[in-house]
Amino acid sequence: MHARRLTLASASPRRRDLIARLGIEPDTIAAADIDETPLKGELPPVYAARMAREKAEAAADPGAYVLAGDTVVACGRRILPKAEDEETARTCLELLSGRRHRVHSAVALRAPDGALSERLCVTSVRFKRLSAEEIGAYLASDEWHGKAGGYAIQGAAEGLIAWISGSHSGVVGLPLFETRALLKSAGFAIG
Repeated sequence: MHARRLTLASASPRRRDLIARLGIEPDTIAAADIDETPLKGELPPVYAARMAREKAEAAADPGAYVLAGDTVVACGRRILPKAEDEETARTCLELLSGRRHRVHSAVALRAPDGALSERLCVTSVRFKRLSAEEIGAYLASDEWHGKAGGYAIQGAAEGLIAWISGSHSGVVGLPLFETRALLKSAGFAIG
């Protein structure tokens, strides 16, 4: 077993909360500052995996495990943006209303020896058909701010989701089953 020192390559409070569910408190938080622009023609699962890898590499911490994740909401082949303004959030919600979409959650782990491993989790999510009033009420909550696809499943949006098939934690921002498997296979001491 290697030492149990972990750097989380994310400033996301959701990822910190999720990894705590595995009984892990990161030793260091190092938000990776990378260009998150999708490449021309890049498919959502490829983009999510590339982002997680690049974040893990950018936050490299010699002698520590470095864990990074990325969550991409996609409608077909279209990568939906992180909503930074209300109009973007509204556009995303109108597009997702009554439709199934996929959430691609990638996790990458850089081991102390430099080895990089990764996993991808794909979850299908279907919103109910949303009325203008429901969209307006959700936008008023401000939960959408900074969220991929303009929603946060762990908040009020959960009451608007008809079903999911896959990982709830992956939609929130870190697929715990895949994360635990990566850590254990890399020799990180975990219960």
